[in-house]
Amino acid sequence: MKTPAYIALEGLEGCGKSTHTTRLGQHLNAVITREPGGTRIGTELRAILANPDNVEMDRRTEALLMAADRAQHMAEVIAPALERGQHVVSDRSIYSTLAYQGYGRQLGTTDLLAISQWALRDRLPDIVIYIDVPTDVLNERLAKRDLDRFEREGADFFARIAQGFSELRQADPERWIVIDGTMPKDDVEADIHTKVLARLSQ
Repeated sequence: MKTPAYIALEGLEGCGKSTHTTRLGQHLNAVITREPGGTRIGTELRAILANPDNVEMDRRTEALLMAADRAQHMAEVIAPALERGQHVVSDRSIYSTLAYQGYGRQLGTTDLLAISQWALRDRLPDIVIYIDVPTDVLNERLAKRDLDRFEREGADFFARIAQGFSELRQADPERWIVIDGTMPKDDVEADIHTKVLARLSQ
């Protein structure tokens, strides 16, 4: 892959995405960003989405706010960076919407895929890194921090999301790289770097 790459890190809450997004982005001298919240507008949307007081939020409202964030993110951050010749490394992407809202909120993926692709102008991530961590390990990690609206959901919600990510990977395996997130942090970092650099050299 000789052109600038759009790389996304995915996984359940507490898997280490944010840490490894930063580390990989620094290693590649890439634009480091996140969804939701990679723009000023996105930051405001993220605050609404994550606020644990917003218990009345309809699941379709949630999905559409995610799509709005994604449209602004592509227009303001991702597309311009790629056009400048820079790699982009993002903490979450369209696949979080498909897994969280499609499977977790049980909205299905058909409409969400159409809305998200429209928001992205059909520009999907070139590489998706999935940091795989068992839910019992994630629960231990989440117990150590203040929880947002998503992190407060129950085990069934996250089981559906994990199943969603599994099915998304199986449907498009060439796009995905699976990383064992139970390894020590530095080993996870090294594995990500090795596999991403190998993919970029193709």
